Amino acid sequence: MGRETGASVAVVGGSIAGCAAALAVRRGGIGSITLFERAEGPLGERGVGVALHNDRYAELAASGYVDAGMPWVQMATRRWYVRDGRDGGPLGRRIWSAPFPFRTYNWGPLWRELRRRVPSDVDFRSGAPVREVTAAPDGAGALVRVGDRTPERFDLVVGADGYRSVVRAAACGATSPVYAGYAAWRGAFPVERLGDPGRWPEDECAYVVFPGGHLVVYRIPDPETGGHRANWVLYTTPPPGHDAALTSPTSLPPGTASDALRAHLSHVAAELLPPYWGDLVRLTTPDELILQPLYDFTADRYTAPGMLLIGDAATVARPHTGAGSVKALQDATALEAALTTAPDLPAALTAYDADRAPTGRTMVDLGRRLGRAMVESTPDWRSLDSAGLAAWWQGMDGAKAFGGRELGRGARATG
Repeated sequence: MGRETGASVAVVGGSIAGCAAALAVRRGGIGSITLFERAEGPLGERGVGVALHNDRYAELAASGYVDAGMPWVQMATRRWYVRDGRDGGPLGRRIWSAPFPFRTYNWGPLWRELRRRVPSDVDFRSGAPVREVTAAPDGAGALVRVGDRTPERFDLVVGADGYRSVVRAAACGATSPVYAGYAAWRGAFPVERLGDPGRWPEDECAYVVFPGGHLVVYRIPDPETGGHRANWVLYTTPPPGHDAALTSPTSLPPGTASDALRAHLSHVAAELLPPYWGDLVRLTTPDELILQPLYDFTADRYTAPGMLLIGDAATVARPHTGAGSVKALQDATALEAALTTAPDLPAALTAYDADRAPTGRTMVDLGRRLGRAMVESTPDWRSLDSAGLAAWWQGMDGAKAFGGRELGRGARATG
């Protein structure tokens, strides 16, 4: 379809979503592609974890977006721990164990592999922040303005520019993700830093629950050593009055969190987590520590004339859903399918929107339900044994999320 029409496409954003989008557009038959990335250099230094269900890996591998050559760690089991003073050892008392058939990745190496797949004739422009996207005056395509330069015209502009997307603003009007009321602390470091890394099995994803939140820990590849990093994310509500800076879409880079926020994290690590997991949080250096406020948003539509949204530009769901990078890759496969099968570009946009917009709504709703259950209104974890916790999940429809049921084209929640 694309080669027949001689269409031109701009992709705004060069992260995982942007690279996957460029690959999808080329495979969809379009030869003229320009990618705009605001950062000057490579993005591969980010080191957070990405979890991908085995079944989703099989689907994405069959589509050619991932393969066995990308460094990964196989998970097998998810174990839940609680600190309650009973005999449980440094890890805490185990209250549940269940299968966890996921592969885990390091964001940086995953991005580098996808970047390598982008065809060499794609015009990849680093250091090119897109200031504005507007519909073309004649209604055919859209205009992209970088800085103060003259706008460039394209038949289609793909917004892969994250939760503060300028393409979404053009396609959907003034919209903004809404603060969920709590945040996620993240960190990753070489597992050798742990006092006893062997106490925590390599194929285990640990869920450490406490009143008002939980900690998720799993290993990811370490590109520097060829070994593993301990990757963790801790969900908790900031102290009252200390989250004013988080309500507008933002993120706090390493070292920029306030003293009060860092003190709250220290309290959780020392008083609410079992010793082993509290030490893991404390062993994370300031330059490895990220605070990510959580937001909810999904666009009413994923397309507009001459524009299309992918990844976080289209839907911002809480990380409990396992969305993010995985959903961006799934969006890309749907975009490729729409471009390949539709008779023209408007029909492809219609097909893509019909496929992906309902998935976005489902994921945002799921993220809210999981957030209420695991952060905002947690049960008395100490009173739950394995059977009680399983029944609790069933009662809140947790089996749909954590049991691995498909969402749309196959997204699965990881926590």
